[in-house]
Amino acid sequence: MINMTFGSIQRLKVSDNQRFLAKEDGTPFFWLGDTAWELFHRLNKEEVMIYLNNRAERGFNVVQAVALAELDGLTVGNAYGKTPLLKNARGEYDPTLPDLPVDGSYGYWDHVDFIVDKAEELGIYIGLLPTWGDKFNLGWGTGPVIFNEFNARQYGMWIADRYKNKNNIIWILGGDRILTERVHFAVIHSMAEGIREVVGRDHLMTFHPNGMKSSSLHVHDENWLDFNMIQSGHHMINNANYEMVTKDYELKPIKPTLDGEPCYEENPINFKAANGYFDAKDVRQAAYRAVFSGAFGHTYGHHCVWSMIKEPDDYFHLHWEEAIARPAAGQMCYIRKLMESRPYFVRVPDPKLISANYEGVNHIEASRGEDYALAYSSNGLPLHMKMGIISGSSIKAHWYDPRTGESHYIGEFVNEGNRSFIPPSRGRNDDWIIMLDDASKGYAVP
Repeated sequence: MINMTFGSIQRLKVSDNQRFLAKEDGTPFFWLGDTAWELFHRLNKEEVMIYLNNRAERGFNVVQAVALAELDGLTVGNAYGKTPLLKNARGEYDPTLPDLPVDGSYGYWDHVDFIVDKAEELGIYIGLLPTWGDKFNLGWGTGPVIFNEFNARQYGMWIADRYKNKNNIIWILGGDRILTERVHFAVIHSMAEGIREVVGRDHLMTFHPNGMKSSSLHVHDENWLDFNMIQSGHHMINNANYEMVTKDYELKPIKPTLDGEPCYEENPINFKAANGYFDAKDVRQAAYRAVFSGAFGHTYGHHCVWSMIKEPDDYFHLHWEEAIARPAAGQMCYIRKLMESRPYFVRVPDPKLISANYEGVNHIEASRGEDYALAYSSNGLPLHMKMGIISGSSIKAHWYDPRTGESHYIGEFVNEGNRSFIPPSRGRNDDWIIMLDDASKGYAVP
């Protein structure tokens, strides 16, 4: 468990070079997200504080959650039995009729307010989805479909007005959907326009697609989209999410990108328990490969935390309170610490750092600034590095352990030619990062 200092919440913006996020004062913001889609819908106040404190202690600074939740979010009440919307004269749940009690009782939206406020106190931003995708494009899920082009704009304006003065809001439209029909695009575009009409550019906005897709597929060129979000998803082990990040990274106009839904820890592979489960190694691999290939941050998830499971079964096999302590959740802070330990806005992906790469699961991703370089070996295979790309006549080398956050000094070397570095151990759970620094800079190890 790691305690990290966040400081006061500032509004976020896209960095000047369009590759990263920054705080209002220009300091770097590395997105370390957690997936808590059902947070507003399933946890009471006491449970919320257990969850948020746990995530703050582990270095998470973004929590992704849904206002109109996925799991019967319209029809089943929250922890206090309250639902988000009223029905109209036709007996349909109506997004233009938020349920706002006039009797002084604690309503659904009061609970959302409570969570947003408590997150802000802990230095956590809320990646707020106004709705899950089944409310405008059923496809799968419980629905019902309630949005059209017109009420989506009204709802967008209403929810934006409620949170327009909150510095810790990041808008995430979509909700596990692609825009397969014109009406789907119209709903999202109208909702985005409604939010923008109220908050302007004060809050960042993105789009959450379905599995193996990026927001760039349909909305990269939309003015309302500040950065791209990928869902590399849960369909296969050793998914090459770095290829999706690279594709986004090379698009014009330039926009930041991240993997906002990679494989979740202990999620059944391709949603079938017979295939086995993603483990902490799978989660670490997805994170380092994505970030080293150009992502500005990363989102973690656990199968039983996004869903806030209270009654485990064969598919969701842990109570959420047990699941928040699983290994990868405690290891995610190490990637944030590593990336924040070196000059930030100058970092670029650079495959030329690797003089001889591997294919498939052993593929090496590398990243660098002007005077440092990083490369990730997913299974402890030797790293064949091309020297002389970063500055300095000599290079200090360290191993960084993504399981513990510990650094191990290797030595100092002349910065020329090619050099191979053999990790301290090799095997499926023996992933390592090489850190190469211009020796004259005196950088501290994270």
